[in-house]
Amino acid sequence: MPALASYARIYVDDLDRALPTFLDLTGEQPALRFAYRDLELARIGGYLLIAGTAEALAPYRATQATTVVTSLDEILALTGRHGGEVLDGPNQVPTGRNLTVRHPGGAIIEYVEFDTATRARTAE
Repeated sequence: MPALASYARIYVDDLDRALPTFLDLTGEQPALRFAYRDLELARIGGYLLIAGTAEALAPYRATQATTVVTSLDEILALTGRHGGEVLDGPNQVPTGRNLTVRHPGGAIIEYVEFDTATRARTAE
């Protein structure tokens, strides 16, 4: 169950204003861009930009990273073995399924298992 990729979460108030800086920084175009609840998200390089109002972002700010994995079921088993706590999920999301875990020691990580369509888009 290796982690396939991890992304630093960057919270911004306006995705369209934030993207040009990250385009120049990474030299890449967003690999994913989508809406979720009251948020807009874009993955570009090693970053996951998350845009919304202060109120919309508040429930997500404690999450420190997003990690793409092959299996959320394996993350659930790992969480149980190590005494972690599932804070949210598993949920259906626009890119597949996600799960947020507080690990022993306090790290809060969102795990995402991409659906087939998202895997195909991000492999390009």
